[in-house]
Amino acid sequence: MLPALDGGGVERGTLEIAEALVAAGHRAVVISEGGRLVEELEALGGEHVTLPVGRKALSTLRYIPIVRRLLRDEGVDILHLRSRLPAWIGYLAWKGLPNESRPHLVTTVHGAYSPGWYSAVMTKGERVIAVSDSIVEYIRSNYPTVDPDRIVRIYRGIDPEHYHPDFRPDPAWVERFFTENPQARDRWLLILPGRITQIKGQMDLIEIVAGLKARGVPVHALLVGGVHPRRQEYWQRVQAAVAEKGLSDDITWLGPRHDLREIMAISDVVLSLTQKPESFGRTVTEALALGRPVLGYDHGGVGEQLARIYPEGRVPVGDLSLAIGRLEKWYRAGVPSVNVDVPFTLAAMQSETVALYESVIGMSRGNDEAIGR
Repeated sequence: MLPALDGGGVERGTLEIAEALVAAGHRAVVISEGGRLVEELEALGGEHVTLPVGRKALSTLRYIPIVRRLLRDEGVDILHLRSRLPAWIGYLAWKGLPNESRPHLVTTVHGAYSPGWYSAVMTKGERVIAVSDSIVEYIRSNYPTVDPDRIVRIYRGIDPEHYHPDFRPDPAWVERFFTENPQARDRWLLILPGRITQIKGQMDLIEIVAGLKARGVPVHALLVGGVHPRRQEYWQRVQAAVAEKGLSDDITWLGPRHDLREIMAISDVVLSLTQKPESFGRTVTEALALGRPVLGYDHGGVGEQLARIYPEGRVPVGDLSLAIGRLEKWYRAGVPSVNVDVPFTLAAMQSETVALYESVIGMSRGNDEAIGR
C-alpha cells in the first residue's frame, strides 16, 4: 500500500518488487490512488486496486473496512506497508481481522520521519525493512522498543545492465537534447535531480551556480523534476531567486523526464543537496553506477553511499563555500574518477525482499505479542 503510482523512488521500488514476485509465480497487488505507473505495473503482471488511501482527510478512514474486506476476500498472505497514511489505513484494517486470518505484516521505513505516534506505524511490521544503515540507526534511536531482530536492512538497488560506466546516450538523443536546450551546449553541466521541493535544495543550487559563475566557471545547471500543485509557491520563489541573481541563462528547468539516465550521463557532476537526511539516494547510486561524479551533503543515506563509493564527493550540509570551492577545483584540475563498483543492485534488493517474504510466511499469523503490541 502506498499513496499513488505517479513516480518517485518508493513507487519505482514497488514496481520492482512486484516484478520479482510475479517472476517467482506469486500475485502482486498494489493499493494506491493510481497514476502513470499503473500501466507499467499491469504490463509486468502486477494488479492494481484504486483507492485514495493517501489523501490527508478524515474521509480516508472510510477505506479501512474496504481494505479489510479486500485482505480477507483476496486471501492476502503478506500486507506490505510503505507510506505512513496508507500504512495507518492498512494497519487498522489488519488489526480488525481475527488473528488466524490476518496476513503477515511487513513495513518499510523509507525515511527519517519526524518521530512520534504517527510515524510509529512504520515500525509495526513483523519485519521492518530499513533501506540503509542510517535508517537502522534512526529506528533504534527513536523507537527503542522495536526488537532489533525485527529490523532488516535491504538497500534499494539499480540494474547494472541499465546503469554502467560504459553507457553512452545515442548521438541522436544528444543532438536533440542540445537543440532543445542550446543554452546548455558547451557548458560545464551540473544536474540536480529531484522533485521541486524545499528539501531537495534548489535554493542552494542557485547559490552554487552564482558562486561558480563569479569565479569564471562556464557552468550551467539542470533541474530535473516535477512541481506538485502544492509546491507552486515554493517554485515561484525559486524562479524569482534565479532571476534576481541574473542566472536565467545559467539554470534550466527540464521538468519531469523519462531520460534522466541520459541526462546524468552527459553531465559533468550530479548534485545531491537535500536539506534533511534522506534514507537512500537512488539517483546518487544511478549516477555513480554511470561513472558520473557526485557532490552531495554528507548526511543520511547519501553520506553513507558516498563514504563507500566516492568519498571525494562529501561536503558538510549547507557548506556552500566548500561546495563551490570543491567544484571549481574539479573544473580546473579535473574531476576525480569513480573507481569503486556500486554494490547496490536491483537483483540483490529483489532477492532479499522475496526471501524476507518467504521467511515471514513460516511465522505464526498476526501474533500481536511477537511484534510487540
